[in-house]
Amino acid sequence: MIGVIGGTGFSDVYSDIQADGSPDTTPFGETSSPITTAKIKGEKEILFIARHGNNHSIAPHRVNYRANIWALKERGVDSIIATYAVGGIDPELSVGDIVVPDQIVDYTWGRDHSFEEHIGLTHIDFTSPFDSGVRDSIIRSVKNSGFAHQTDGIYGVTQGPRLETAAEIKRMKRDGCTVVGMTAMPEAALAKELDMRYAGVCFVVNPAAGIGDQPSIDKSELQLAVETGSKNLLKVIGKIIEYRS
Repeated sequence: MIGVIGGTGFSDVYSDIQADGSPDTTPFGETSSPITTAKIKGEKEILFIARHGNNHSIAPHRVNYRANIWALKERGVDSIIATYAVGGIDPELSVGDIVVPDQIVDYTWGRDHSFEEHIGLTHIDFTSPFDSGVRDSIIRSVKNSGFAHQTDGIYGVTQGPRLETAAEIKRMKRDGCTVVGMTAMPEAALAKELDMRYAGVCFVVNPAAGIGDQPSIDKSELQLAVETGSKNLLKVIGKIIEYRS
């Protein structure tokens, strides 16, 4: 079973399948949203969860990542496709581009990063944070989508909910990050801890702070990019599901 974790803007394009039920209850609390059964192109059944809640009301550092991943596992999900709205650090990236990251640098703090008190202590191998098989399906779909894309990249995960300073982005660029977002961690590590195949796909909604000519980030332009990018990404997700069938 495939699970899709929808990030910023993505739950809006899934509005026709949002459930009226209650969030799942887990040993770690409730999920961000009800888990919805959906059919891609009327055929392949998947499970969908809105990471930030159906009304996008949960800040990145307050998402109950453990409950979300645990509930998907309990429902039989073995592969997860995560979506992320990100800022572009690589100057070659433009708004609307799609990126399939292959690495993570984690700048977050204070988030619950493990299920250890429930399943016991385990030191997972996190050399490659994203599953190669799921990534291959994403890359195949992206290449056939017609959208501008990069098939690798380093996702720098910040705490949020505020956006970053220009100095922080300079540091992240020195660290090798090519995109910046707020949600890939601890999500990716938790999925690996439960032996779930996890990979993500990003859509660029703005140049990161200090990148490009704009002195600041235009919120109205960012919102438009989120709406457009989410719709484009939905098309990509549909193809990924086909390839994973």
